[in-house]
Amino acid sequence: MPHRAALTMRIHCRVLLIALCLGLFLLLYFLGGNGGAEDPLLKEVGADRDSEDHRSSPRLSDDRRRDAKLARKSSTGEGERPGRQDGRAARRGGSMKAKSKFPGNVLLPVTRRRLPEDLMHLAVVACGNRLDETLTMLKSALLFSLKKIKFHIFAEDPLAPQFEERLNQWPQSISDRFKYSIYPISFSVGDADEWKKLFKPCAAQRLFLPVILKDVDSLLYVDTDVLFLRPMDDVWMLLKSFNQTQLAAMAPEHEVPKIGWYSRFARHPFFGVTGVNSGVMLMNLTRIRSTLFKSSLIPGGLSWEDLLHPLYQKYKNHITWGDQDLLNIIFHYNPETLFIFPCQWNYRPDHCMYGSNCKGAEDEGVSILHGNRGVYHDDKQPAFKVVYDAMHDFPFEDNMFQSLFYPIQNKFLDTVNTLCGRIPQVFLKQIEKTMRKVFEERVVRHVRPRK
Repeated sequence: MPHRAALTMRIHCRVLLIALCLGLFLLLYFLGGNGGAEDPLLKEVGADRDSEDHRSSPRLSDDRRRDAKLARKSSTGEGERPGRQDGRAARRGGSMKAKSKFPGNVLLPVTRRRLPEDLMHLAVVACGNRLDETLTMLKSALLFSLKKIKFHIFAEDPLAPQFEERLNQWPQSISDRFKYSIYPISFSVGDADEWKKLFKPCAAQRLFLPVILKDVDSLLYVDTDVLFLRPMDDVWMLLKSFNQTQLAAMAPEHEVPKIGWYSRFARHPFFGVTGVNSGVMLMNLTRIRSTLFKSSLIPGGLSWEDLLHPLYQKYKNHITWGDQDLLNIIFHYNPETLFIFPCQWNYRPDHCMYGSNCKGAEDEGVSILHGNRGVYHDDKQPAFKVVYDAMHDFPFEDNMFQSLFYPIQNKFLDTVNTLCGRIPQVFLKQIEKTMRKVFEERVVRHVRPRK
């Protein structure tokens, strides 16, 4: 009996010891794990979501887990969209992490929005036999520019498929740096045939760009006979120089009033002392669309679209240069809306055929060459033709110094006895500087030193 009592006591002690160990284990479990434990209701919701994710797609659950990790980053990280500091959802754009109505640290997946592509917008209008000239202009923009460009090409119906075919033949390394859209010639007000014949074929199309390109905020318009001799990025940066009232930028028509056309012959109002040339025109289209313009038509202001046709009807028998004259009239009555950039951004034969009169080009070189008067295609101003021919013939992806700059430099020797060829540094200074800059940006900075 004593032996049996001792055995029973021993069993009871072991059961008690096991019970104590189990109780201690449970106590430690609840004390140690409760800080990270979630509400049972949340566990149930989470379990339901997980089971649905597993039933639908394993990849989906992996994506959500990845997004949840991104969401845990600080508010300056990629995964979390900016919002108000008080934690409420932002009314515009993304939102902060919403506070859960359940306790705990449940993080809902955050969807990252794709930022809009940072593009420069370049517009041109081409009619008649302007295909090659336009493509040469587009080539010059791509050769030197650093950011991606969106081309807006307005063309007559027969030219549209030709543009598409030629642009699609450009090398992939070039095609990756631009996008393009081709539009038909169209005029939203007035007689289309009348607008089409104003000055040069289709030139009046530029007046309707703010109306047609409603989704474009800012834009650089150039004539087909323009060549970029420095990055388009640099003229694009001038948008940041606009004050609160300015919505467009152009260069003066002339630097010397006594030999300028407008100051001597114009029969209508024009901007400033010498008028402006519209062959290179930088525009904030958003501001143009939202502005009421003063005029001599009515006491109040008119929107851009409502102004164009009545203005043309009033002055059509007094204008010589078509749409450019209409722009001069508009900005004559609204001078506070126009930003004037220097003559080197729209350098024309007028700046050298009467003697050199563009001080900015003498100091810095030509930034944008404008071969009006047809000088790219005749021998009246061979200095302009030398640059155009070299740009036209330059093969993409060739060495720019060997196949573009040196041919221009050598052929300029044949023009030194002409009015504009006497100042070769004006034509060569900026393009040489640009080529070195492009070489540094695209080649030198991408070459890693060997370890």
